[in-house]
Amino acid sequence: MADGRKAIYHYGYRRSPDQDARKPVRHPVIVVGAGPVGLTAAIDLALRGVPVVLLDDADRIGEGSRGICYSKRTLEILDRLGVGSDLVRQGVTWKLGKVYLGDDLVYSFDLLPEDGHKMPAFINLQQYYLEKALVERAREIDAVDLRWNNRVSGLDRRSDGVTLTINTPDGPYRLDAAWLIAADGARSTVRGLLGLGFEGVTFEDKFLIADVKMAADFPTERRFWFDPPFHSGQSALMHRQPDNVWRIDLQLGPDVDVDVEQKPDRVVPRLKKMLGERPFELEWVSIYRFNCRRLARFVHGRVIFAGDSAHQVSPFGARGANSGVQDAENLAWKLAAVLSGDAGEALLESYNLERIQSADENIAHSTRSTDFIAPHSPAERALRNAVLNLARRCDFARRMVNSGRLSVATIYDSPLTTPDEDFFAGSAYLGAPVPDAPVRTRSGRDGFLVEQLTGTFELMHMMNRARSNPPPGIKMTVIGEDLHDYAGLVAKRLDATPGATYLLRPDQHLCARWRAFDPEKIAAAYARALTR
Repeated sequence: MADGRKAIYHYGYRRSPDQDARKPVRHPVIVVGAGPVGLTAAIDLALRGVPVVLLDDADRIGEGSRGICYSKRTLEILDRLGVGSDLVRQGVTWKLGKVYLGDDLVYSFDLLPEDGHKMPAFINLQQYYLEKALVERAREIDAVDLRWNNRVSGLDRRSDGVTLTINTPDGPYRLDAAWLIAADGARSTVRGLLGLGFEGVTFEDKFLIADVKMAADFPTERRFWFDPPFHSGQSALMHRQPDNVWRIDLQLGPDVDVDVEQKPDRVVPRLKKMLGERPFELEWVSIYRFNCRRLARFVHGRVIFAGDSAHQVSPFGARGANSGVQDAENLAWKLAAVLSGDAGEALLESYNLERIQSADENIAHSTRSTDFIAPHSPAERALRNAVLNLARRCDFARRMVNSGRLSVATIYDSPLTTPDEDFFAGSAYLGAPVPDAPVRTRSGRDGFLVEQLTGTFELMHMMNRARSNPPPGIKMTVIGEDLHDYAGLVAKRLDATPGATYLLRPDQHLCARWRAFDPEKIAAAYARALTR
């Protein structure tokens, strides 16, 4: 049920039969943390036939809007899990951004300038709505056992799994898991129980987040100000959310008193300077100081970390939740392959390698954003402002402006990828998710390429004479027969010629491609992608 306008959803504790067992019941996978990352991992695994127990120490969601920006790639993942389209309809769609110095527009940008994609560049949606949608989806799937008010308090590791001690309103009990996914956030209990620490930095500057409910006709775009007249010497950010709620971020500097700055008599005057005399209500206020850091490894035997429990970045660029959901997708298909016997445990090392690569990209972008937004010295500030002034008229300077590089999917430099033998152009990059494009099905229904993909290993083959047969274990889609490229954008984005063949991983990342169909090469690439 929802609690008032802050949309806090309460879920009841239920006793599990596992609590009455005489010895710990063993499960294939236990996920700790029912936030967006843990829910995504649990649902994805369950849809791949893996039963999952999902534990959360709370009994509700909705403590403030928190993360609000969800990227195109994340929405494609959520759509495959059954919630993406509904979230897009509920959220605020946007792709334009503007950067100001004072009152003056420095430049604007378009995050998805081309047509022919099912999902938008971004939506804004309060995190509690995302979590609610994922909880409801998990409840539809018998293979997900979601247990609220189950707090992990102990962890014993073994070579073949872990044993957890779990506290509940009815007292403690124990569970065994062949694999444990720790998606329990920045203050991860699992990480603490293993004695693991982060590598990286904590930034001293503090930022105020305010969710403001008001009627306003501001355009639906990301607006970022350097040194605005309403907040001199600092930065500000504004985003529209559903329900007439606006997210406002205000840089405060390193030396402010956190408790004082969250009080309404401090927050409201700051907002009035920005918004003028229009009426508004405060929905949620928080102050944060952020980190750019990660674990040295994400895989520790049978314990695997994902999301904020594994890595932390600044909120500029919407890289936190988006990278966490992409962690979950990367892990789910690999763990399912290990549990089914299609791959050995060595496949999980590629999760460690690929998602550390992604985390390092995000940390680097976040660090550069923070250094540009909050210069450390008067000389750095003077250089930053010179770049902003030049950016009004010089393209090279615009590329140097950094108000937060927006989240995109990582292009993996991965041992699972078979290097190209032939030259390919287009916008499909080896190691990246396959680009979307409009297609028409055999039945004449118009749709999009990515929504037709199955989440298994899949060949896309450009029709060229007789239909060929793929190796066992791989589904094949023939473009020109199964799907029709009526707009020509599949061929354009894949640089596809007749007979060209593309091998996609279950997470839709492109892992091999050839100009002609060759069963032996396809089988070798498939084996490589499973580390056989």
